[in-house]
Amino acid sequence: MSLIIGIDLGTSTTEAAIFRNGAPEMILNLDGQEITPSAVGLDAQGNWVAGSRARAQYLLEPEKTAIEVKRMTGLGETIRLGNTEYEPVELQGKLLSYVREYAKAYLGEDVTRAVISVPAYFDHAQRMETILAGEKAGFEVERILNEPTAAAMSYGLEHLEEESRVLVYDLGGGTFDVTLLEMYTGVLEVEASSGDNQLGGKDFDEKLEEELLRRFRKKTGVDLRKDRVAMARVKDAAEKCKIQLSVQPAAWVQLPALCVKDNRPLEMNETVSREEFESLTADLLSRTHAPMERVLDDAGLSAADIDHIILVGGSTRMPMIARDIEAFFGKEPTVAVHPDFAVATGAAIQAGIISGEIDPSESLVMTDVAVFTLGVRAGDWTENFDLMSPIIQRNTTIPVSRTQRYYTSAPGQRQALVEVYQGESRSVSHNHFLGEFLVKGIPEADAGEEAIDVTFAYDMNALLKVTAVIASNGEKAEMEINLMEKKEKLDLSKWKDAPHAREYRTLIRRAERILSQNDDETDGRMIEIRRCVDRLKEALIREDDEKIRDYVNRLEVITI
Repeated sequence: MSLIIGIDLGTSTTEAAIFRNGAPEMILNLDGQEITPSAVGLDAQGNWVAGSRARAQYLLEPEKTAIEVKRMTGLGETIRLGNTEYEPVELQGKLLSYVREYAKAYLGEDVTRAVISVPAYFDHAQRMETILAGEKAGFEVERILNEPTAAAMSYGLEHLEEESRVLVYDLGGGTFDVTLLEMYTGVLEVEASSGDNQLGGKDFDEKLEEELLRRFRKKTGVDLRKDRVAMARVKDAAEKCKIQLSVQPAAWVQLPALCVKDNRPLEMNETVSREEFESLTADLLSRTHAPMERVLDDAGLSAADIDHIILVGGSTRMPMIARDIEAFFGKEPTVAVHPDFAVATGAAIQAGIISGEIDPSESLVMTDVAVFTLGVRAGDWTENFDLMSPIIQRNTTIPVSRTQRYYTSAPGQRQALVEVYQGESRSVSHNHFLGEFLVKGIPEADAGEEAIDVTFAYDMNALLKVTAVIASNGEKAEMEINLMEKKEKLDLSKWKDAPHAREYRTLIRRAERILSQNDDETDGRMIEIRRCVDRLKEALIREDDEKIRDYVNRLEVITI
């Protein structure tokens, strides 16, 4: 069997580890370091660079370097390096290629299999992009593992006989996760997870950065925001200042020759106290409370029920974090695992379980939860068509099976479309579409007289099986959605090149004309027209004759 490594693909830093000789072991990069900056860029010759070399380049050539790419994962945005736009998944792939390169150098053999961690609150699209980034680097991604769960595994392997409720507080460079777990005799059961994918050390840095820029502008009259090189230096200085303030009451920021005014170089020379920093970032600290409250509420527990609070992520070194947690829970957090390495070593433990390196009788048995709600679109486009009907609620322990009964919405209805979504919004248009299928053979009857039972079965391998059964005659349709399987991202603009595009061009143009005349995103008819247009284009590209006929029929009805 080939080696499997665990990777903590972080916003600010990335770490890798392997389980061997009975314990997880950190893998050193080409600089001989355990921690690798999560930076990638293009050098003067147009070659890709990553890690510390790219982070150093960022200070001199920020326009050719990308940092904190993870925060953009799954958001549909691009990052410009030089004159070229790149998707985050491409840049994450380059960083993971460097991880694979240094893992090979450290281990003495090529590594093609990996367990990669992600924030617990990453949605389906973000997890898929992480898998794709791994595959772009040449990895077979064996498992996507939630970061707090990985950290808990790192803790749990040394506490197999312990019975306790453990809360993992994970504040990394770009994301914040809280996961509540119950441990008993080698079982690690996730009870609830919550988080904020737009909260991390980066945001604390930016508050300090803004303050330094404000002070500089007040003293010199110069606004540095349009000077990319100066901004990169200030950003770097703000991060270093924050780190210093974690161990000392004040820090000095000195940046000589930061810019030029009236042919005279100007420097930044500021002292920042810890008290000032904590005041600047108080609103960010308060944002950690809602996820903690949500986790306790979802688990039906109080703060007093928590036995241990484990700190994970470099940002938890800020002294105010521990103080705030103690005030919230009434107990001090513990540094029972290494805040920088716990996720990587936990991912390596999971890799060791998969590879068989860890004896099953001596390892942890882990359960997890559905981090996001899974459901279907309910209602007809004439009323409440955008309604999300939950079937498996978030933080339900998996594996799980749930059934919900629905009824026909029109007289004489002979078929029904089951559309599957993931997300917390009451509107499916704000959630992630996962798949759809048709249930045919419904007996003709009045609206509401025929029932359809929809069952979701979700397992530990992220496989969601959706089954729909007509209650009166047993006719059944079903589909499987592998939430770990990447799906080809289609460019819908290519529909015009499809073999049968000319036959349906008039219909599509008519529908798009209607949409252009009504921009109300809550209008049920507009939602249905927009959905059918996109799905018809997709069906044309895929040459799926059955779906082409179905969407054509529906568009012809609702665009009259």
